[in-house]
Amino acid sequence: MVGPFGGITAATLLRAVIDDPRRIGEPLSITVNYAGPIADGPFTIDAIPARTNRSTQHWTLTLTQHDAIATTATVVTGLRRPTWSDTEIAPPAAPPADEVPITPLPEYPAWMRNYEMRFVEGGEILSATPQPHTTSTTTLWVRDTPARPLDHTALTALSDVFFPRIMLRLGRFVAASTVSLTTYFHTDLSPTSDRPILATARAQHFGNGYFDQSAQLWSEDGKPLATSHQLVYFKD
Repeated sequence: MVGPFGGITAATLLRAVIDDPRRIGEPLSITVNYAGPIADGPFTIDAIPARTNRSTQHWTLTLTQHDAIATTATVVTGLRRPTWSDTEIAPPAAPPADEVPITPLPEYPAWMRNYEMRFVEGGEILSATPQPHTTSTTTLWVRDTPARPLDHTALTALSDVFFPRIMLRLGRFVAASTVSLTTYFHTDLSPTSDRPILATARAQHFGNGYFDQSAQLWSEDGKPLATSHQLVYFKD
């Protein structure tokens, strides 16, 4: 409500690290703290490799506009090596993407038109007469539009693709804005495709003007791509 879609801001910050020739390894995590609104116009990103170890590299970033810091972030990159692995979470139950109709999206907010969304659960907030819900869970198949192969920047933006959970619970639009977002990447995304991914999110607690959100992003064949957590401000 005070700046651009938070996912694209996070993706832009990650891209600054990915494009830096000093980077080693692939993105492992990103944390973004939205300190203030970003206006239309130029901005500057300073990316500093604060420490490089044998397997990991730690970055600090600031996004500055009009001589003020609007966003801060940290990124961890690293070298992935074959090890024992297991997944303790499971994707939510959902029909195949091709069996779920594409949801018509509103003109506002504009960022939603950058995505093809197929809601399995929790899309009622977009209906003409939304109603309050007893749960904040949303599950959908989603991909960029126009479709393109998934990479870490696209996955970063997709980790924030959910409208605020408070809106689903109350059944109406309210002022809300992400304060802090962390995304963990669980794959190197190579090779990948432009097929929809399965995304699900829910809140744990609402109160005193803030709520949290946890999200999971899955490939079509049930592999975990990323998990994310965020803190959101709302004004009711």
